[in-house]
Amino acid sequence: MRYPEAPRLDLVEHLHGHAVADPHRWLEDPTDPRTVSWTAAQDELAAAALGTLPLRERFAARLAELVHAGAVGVPVWRGGRAFSTRRDPGQEHAVLRVREPDGSTRVLVDPMALDPAGTTTLDAWSPSWEGDRLAYQLSTGGDEESRLYVLDVATGEQLDGPVDRCRYSPVAWLPGGEELFYVRRLAPDAVPAGEEQFHRRVWRHRVGADPDGDVLVHGEGLELTNYYGVRTSRDGRWLTVSASAGTAPRDDVWLADLATTPDGGTPALRELQVGVDAQTAAWVARDGRLWLMSDRGTPRWRLAVADPADPTSWAPEAWQDVVPQSDDGVLTDVALVDGPDGALQVLAVHSVDATDRLSLWAGNGSGRVAGVTALPPGSVSGVSAPPEGGTTAWVGYTDYATPPSVLRWDAADPTALTPGEQAPVAGEVPALQVVETHATSADGTPVHLFVLSADGVPDRPRPTVLYGYGGFNVALTPGYSAQALAWVAAGGVWAVANLRGGSEHGEEWHRAGMRERKQNVFDDFAAAGEHLVAQGWTTHGQLAVMGGSNGGLLVGATLTQRPDLAAAVVCSAPLLDMVRYERFGLGRTWNDEYGTADDPVELGWLLGYSPYHRVAPGTAYPAVLFTTFESDTRVDPLHARKLAAALQHATSSDAPVLLRRETSVGHGARAVSRTVALAADQLAFLAAHTGLGG
Repeated sequence: MRYPEAPRLDLVEHLHGHAVADPHRWLEDPTDPRTVSWTAAQDELAAAALGTLPLRERFAARLAELVHAGAVGVPVWRGGRAFSTRRDPGQEHAVLRVREPDGSTRVLVDPMALDPAGTTTLDAWSPSWEGDRLAYQLSTGGDEESRLYVLDVATGEQLDGPVDRCRYSPVAWLPGGEELFYVRRLAPDAVPAGEEQFHRRVWRHRVGADPDGDVLVHGEGLELTNYYGVRTSRDGRWLTVSASAGTAPRDDVWLADLATTPDGGTPALRELQVGVDAQTAAWVARDGRLWLMSDRGTPRWRLAVADPADPTSWAPEAWQDVVPQSDDGVLTDVALVDGPDGALQVLAVHSVDATDRLSLWAGNGSGRVAGVTALPPGSVSGVSAPPEGGTTAWVGYTDYATPPSVLRWDAADPTALTPGEQAPVAGEVPALQVVETHATSADGTPVHLFVLSADGVPDRPRPTVLYGYGGFNVALTPGYSAQALAWVAAGGVWAVANLRGGSEHGEEWHRAGMRERKQNVFDDFAAAGEHLVAQGWTTHGQLAVMGGSNGGLLVGATLTQRPDLAAAVVCSAPLLDMVRYERFGLGRTWNDEYGTADDPVELGWLLGYSPYHRVAPGTAYPAVLFTTFESDTRVDPLHARKLAAALQHATSSDAPVLLRRETSVGHGARAVSRTVALAADQLAFLAAHTGLGG
């Protein structure tokens, strides 16, 4: 394949004693005429190569059916109203609905009605305690900038907004719906150049008022990369605020008694947990107790209670356990419900080897209550119950063949889970068998895999896609995947590896795959691929690897460390230049996960695996498809541009290295039709280079 010309600079920097070459730095600037010309040529090359792939149209047709399966979100109950999202077959985006106490349902926010082009997404939403007002956030073009609005639920009238700079903002309402707490960045002209995406603050806002006059609550003088959380109690007395530096697995937590705060004033926050290497979610529930879900001294998490009015009870040794740490499961979610006798109970979700289980616990800390039904092997996306109490909870559920749906659970019959709202499926879901197995990593650590196929038997090698992520405390639990189903329907095998760096086994598992231990993640992934070959599922010539974002780093490291492992690679929205990643997008918020190039020791970690810096001329690299999104404000597309150019220059094989890019779309949510087009290109590319005939 003839690749576009990419001039190589004789640029070598000396950083902390390391000579670091960067021949394609000019590709960091998307406005450089050389970059513009090179990118346009890559567009032509990718369009020509992908447009002629034999199975592309067949995959597109199958994906159109499977992706258009519906999705139903877990309801949030406020004032007798239930708020939830739903996407039906044929819809580009989910809509936000409200179900009234009389059972009638109305659409409150429809992104397609707001923007028929499909580039507007609903990022977040939060109803008031009374359920009469709704705060919601929208982004356009993939920028994830989240403009905040407030509407009247009964009339649909817009009461407030847009309030800009609300990216990743939680919302905590005060009773009455006149005021809320939220998070907003400082104005760009109030911060140093290059720091516009940081400098968040917690504000107190009166609905309809000019946000520039909001009361500053917290954040001044703290870490510029902080993300903040806010929660209020239903009675309006208590406010909790949390802060974490970027994505660091630790947070500081403060508590304020709003009863002692002047109307509209700044609450006096007291330290509950500050400077501690642990995560704690804190809130005051309807029983008046301070609830604490934490990995502080318990890396698989526990749920405990304290007295919000008594700071002496805030010390961890004074906490009273309600759901203690499990021996084998990771506590991931809880809902407070009333038992048949009116006593408070806790419906808990634990993840065991990446599948979720329900259990019931007495709210007084006396232990587990027997008799909760077993879930099929799958994932719980959340549990929800009305904040004012009741015996009923709603459970979000999905597995590899079931679109996100909602189940109903009731304490009166805790062994029963009944359908709450089932997501419709467009077309037939292909036959699917799921096998769970374990690979052994380089240091002897067992690595769990889900293997999806039509028959569940490794009786012959088949084209196989190995998918992974391995970072940021993210667990890969079973979930409906149109790509996986389409691949299996075409005769292939799809495998998902639960790598270190995720949360599948708690915070210790996460930390075993971050910072100086990041290589463990790549070793786990390579071991998973070797295991699939050894077990007879596939061969190296039929194996493909796939990942996005941090998973793009995973497959980028895999293809540069183990170019012999797989025949094909899909690397989407990736991080690849780990020496300069902090300079772009939200990179500065990730240095606790990876390390920083500003530190001599940590630079050594990064150079040890940075894919861009490990490219070796004359190596026979596998077929690689990079997919990027020009409006991505998290991971800059420059990473893929630089590694694509480096691989195109270096590879000695005939396997293609392609760069596919999209405009007006970012790192997160997208319209269904765009999902189909991207997935069809990715699967057809992998099929062509692993021998899948369909």
